[in-house]
Formats: sequence, structure tokens, C-alpha cells
Amino acid sequence: MNLQQQIDEDIKSAMKAREAERLSVLRMLKAALKNAAIEKGGAAAELDDAEASAIVRKQVKQRQDSIEGFEKGNRPELAAKEKAEAEILAGYLPKALAESELEALVTDAIAEVGATSKAQMGAVMKIVQAKAAGRADGRTLSGLVARKLG
Repeated sequence: MNLQQQIDEDIKSAMKAREAERLSVLRMLKAALKNAAIEKGGAAAELDDAEASAIVRKQVKQRQDSIEGFEKGNRPELAAKEKAEAEILAGYLPKALAESELEALVTDAIAEVGATSKAQMGAVMKIVQAKAAGRADGRTLSGLVARKLG
């Protein structure tokens, strides 16, 4: 079962269980996936799991940005709502890499590129992001690469 089929099944189960908040989040996610599929190739287009995961990551990132904004704006009730939505969405992402695995990826990528300074950070980041395949936050990866090259 691919990611979109899993989301469809979870929408049905949320409807049966009358989980309004979960249902709302899943419907928003399904709409985002459908919009991305339409942009890709028309109404009949389908996204593969990698593309669908990228959309889910984008949705989680939007929630995290909203959480930061609401916390800065002293709106804890809205921040809590966004956190709950982000947790639901995070359940559809692949398991994140551990810190030691990330460090090994970065070290391998630096060796592969032969990077010696921060000027080559872009080339290293390209390889690291491809190898991490969405299982790590870009900001975390960037900080790790900068630390290793600095």
C-alpha cells in the first residue's frame, strides 16, 4: 500500500471513529497531495511515495513555522493546535536518522567531494540531502556540515 492509499484508509477510519481533528488534518494533506499531482501531470496523475513524502515534509515544516510564529506572538492555544497537527503529519514520514548516522553521512559526503572548506558546502549538502532522502531536517544537516567543514 502506498502512502496516498494509507492516507485514504486513515481518513475512512478517522471518519468512523469521529476523530474530527485528525480527519481535518488528513483531508488538508490529501488536498495538498492532489494539488501536487495536478501540477505534476493533470487530474489523473499520481505521486510516488518519495514525492508524497516531500509534500508531507512540506506540510510539517509549515506547521513548525506557524508554531514559532504563534509562540512569538504569545498565542499558546494556536501553537498547541499546530503542534497536534504536526504530530499527526509526522506519523506519515519515514523514521528520522539518528545523530550518529547523520554524522557518518556527512563524513562520507565530505570525503566523496574532497571538501576542505565551507566554500564547498553546497556540493556536500547536495550529496548529504540525497543520501538522507528526507529522513533529516535540512537545517540540522546544514549545521552539521558547517561544523565539520569549519
